[in-house]
Amino acid sequence: MDKKWKVLALWVLPIAIVVLISWQILGSASNTRVNQATTSSVSRNAPISKISYGRFLDYVKAGRVTSVDIYEGGRNAVIEAVDPEFDNRVQRLRVDLPGLAPELISSLKDESISFDIHPPKKAPAGIGILGNLLFPLILIGGLILLSRRSNSMPGGPGQAMQFGKTKARFAMEAETGVKFDDVAGVNEAKQDLEEVVTFLKQPERFTSVGAQIPRGVLLVGPPGTGKTLLAKAIAGEAGVPFFSLSGSEFVEMFVGVGASRVRDLFKRAKENSPCLIFIDEIDAVGRQRGAGIGGGNDEREQTLNQLLTEMDGFEGNSGIIIIAATNRPDVLDSALMRPGRFDRQVTVDAPDISGRLSILKVHSRNKKLEEDLTLESIARRTPGFTGADLANLLNEAAILTARRRKNYIGLSEIDDAVDRIIAGMEGQPLVDGRSKRLIAYHEVGHALIGTLVKDHDPVQKVTVIPRGQAKGLTWFSPDDDQMLISRAQLKARIMGALGGRAAEDIVFGREEVTTGAGGDVQQVASMARQMVTKFGMSSLGPVSLEGDSQEVFVGRSLMNTSDISDEISKQIDEQVRKIVKQCYEETLELVSKNRSAMDKLVEILIEKETIDGDEFCNVLSKFTSIPEKDRFIPVLQDPT
Repeated sequence: MDKKWKVLALWVLPIAIVVLISWQILGSASNTRVNQATTSSVSRNAPISKISYGRFLDYVKAGRVTSVDIYEGGRNAVIEAVDPEFDNRVQRLRVDLPGLAPELISSLKDESISFDIHPPKKAPAGIGILGNLLFPLILIGGLILLSRRSNSMPGGPGQAMQFGKTKARFAMEAETGVKFDDVAGVNEAKQDLEEVVTFLKQPERFTSVGAQIPRGVLLVGPPGTGKTLLAKAIAGEAGVPFFSLSGSEFVEMFVGVGASRVRDLFKRAKENSPCLIFIDEIDAVGRQRGAGIGGGNDEREQTLNQLLTEMDGFEGNSGIIIIAATNRPDVLDSALMRPGRFDRQVTVDAPDISGRLSILKVHSRNKKLEEDLTLESIARRTPGFTGADLANLLNEAAILTARRRKNYIGLSEIDDAVDRIIAGMEGQPLVDGRSKRLIAYHEVGHALIGTLVKDHDPVQKVTVIPRGQAKGLTWFSPDDDQMLISRAQLKARIMGALGGRAAEDIVFGREEVTTGAGGDVQQVASMARQMVTKFGMSSLGPVSLEGDSQEVFVGRSLMNTSDISDEISKQIDEQVRKIVKQCYEETLELVSKNRSAMDKLVEILIEKETIDGDEFCNVLSKFTSIPEKDRFIPVLQDPT
């Protein structure tokens, strides 16, 4: 039946409209031809000239008109008039009349002029009726086309008919192309999610011991750690109906639409139970509810209330597992986070060195690497990188390899790709001698302190080639993923950050220091304040002096209040200044003692523009002894 209606709407109705329009045009043309034929029959013996209505009245008063034939209901007439200038010869003239005015008829009768009124030829009654129905028929036909298109073409202009329907993408068996073997570096999270798949495939394995299927799984972690990738793997492994959508697709500007979409989503899910529902970026709809003032959103809150009811309400949703992902769990409503709605909260964090190695093995399957380039070296080179960062790293390295017309990715491409991702695009080398020398002393100062202080991370590379906003860079590479940082390490990092300013101070004088250390000073102030207020590493004692930095929400406190007194705030500032001042004095002393070594390193850096960590240490070791740093070499296990 739908196909017949579609054929009618697309073909029959336009043809009928064209026929009606043609019929009306032909009817009008036939009426015109009738009138023209009548007029020509009266005047077939001579040509007809046209005169004005005023002149026609003058002819009537002068007694020159002998007969008048009126046509088209008094709109025009053909007259016979005598012309005395041409021996009273009769002329046939045409005149446009304002209508059958009584005054005109009376004038013709008074002058005893013969006149005749010819009624217009009427068109068939059916044509007039069809002409009046033409616009309603076109309107009805357009509505039929709109409704049929909304049913047969989802996403088209007719989608307005389904405004309250869910926008979730549905797949009976999701072909995502991703399996659990394609997800690496998050073994703990993957194990929890593999159990969800087993619940769906073999529920009796768990129900036999009294276990219940989880209602929901919340994936929490920083951006790029693989939350959406894990959801794709679940969809690819489970083999059950799969719904996927974003949290922002629920909320519209009209109140009630989001709640309607939630109801429609769960209605479809229950019809296809057991199934999976994946909601990405759920914080768009699941934020903390408020009191409805100062920014409360009734539409979003009604949508959230409906979602809470559908997940664990009076009716229940047996056989439906909801998987949600967010990188902002702190803003989610507490009712959404409780057991019975999201029974499991799986943390997907940045991988450690073993996880990075397994991720690199996945993303390097289609990459050509040089024989001396090992994935272990890349894993050690990239602490803090997420799975998305590592995929982007190998892709950037492959692009650089193609740009340099090489066949294999080498260590230089990996290093340049890391530098590009962290610091930005490489700029043009400096040519100004004074600026280049000042930047060289600044960067060598960082590297010198980082090498001579025992608890600092080792130097990897020093360069005066600009990248991004930085005119020069010094790279430090930790040997392991540092989860816990000691007080000595924090002080060493403060001294390393102050090394550039100390070098400028010693070499060029206090009055010639530049703004190049602006970012370093901000970093130093932040670390020193955290030592005092957050980590309890000052003479104020092991006391946390920093309040919770929660965002303001309606329903919570509308203002961030401080829990410390003015006196304590003053002492905090004094402690921060004391730590920074002590570290800066020790940094100045180290730079002064090793001035000759720094001058030699600056000359080499200006000439080569880039020095790696090993060469830097070899040159520095000729002038002073380098303390042996505590190195932790992690054992890399084969993830396979």
